[in-house]
Amino acid sequence: MTAVDDLWFLATQARQQAEQVYHELERRHDGYVEYTTTRRVSRERFRTVATRIEDCGLPYGSHTLAHRPGGRLALVRHEAVGMWVLPGGEVHDDEEFRDGARRELREEAGIEATYEGLGILGRVQFRCDDHRTWGVLPIYAARATETDLSVEDPDDEISESKWFDELPPDTRDRDVLEEWREQRFHD
Repeated sequence: MTAVDDLWFLATQARQQAEQVYHELERRHDGYVEYTTTRRVSRERFRTVATRIEDCGLPYGSHTLAHRPGGRLALVRHEAVGMWVLPGGEVHDDEEFRDGARRELREEAGIEATYEGLGILGRVQFRCDDHRTWGVLPIYAARATETDLSVEDPDDEISESKWFDELPPDTRDRDVLEEWREQRFHD
């Protein structure tokens, strides 16, 4: 089998896993915001994310919309991507998606929260040459039970954590976060 065939097969397996995970999350939750984003990536990065997706359906793990009254959100500064992002990351083999999001929230923002359910269900499409696949990005809504943020990230990816009333311009997926806040706090 050639490298091209191998990548095609991996992409197909990843899509099948993503479909299963997406439909299971759809079945178990309601009232969330849905969105789709597309990323063009290098061949090496495509292989990495497709392998993650094939494993558990998630290219980037799971994340938390940690909020305070009025919609103030906790964001963390991810230096590798040079943006403010939601706390979150890889889910370990022995964890449920929400448990992974909770652990990552503690590591990256140093707080606990009461989880309320799925806030955003993302579909991240990846493209590389003629190859295509996609993965699921579950983002859980959680009311913060603490307000003092700190970073204890064992991966050293996060340099700062902060509460925001107004999201900074360099916030990843800013539009969908604003849409969620609008639905959640202004209905």
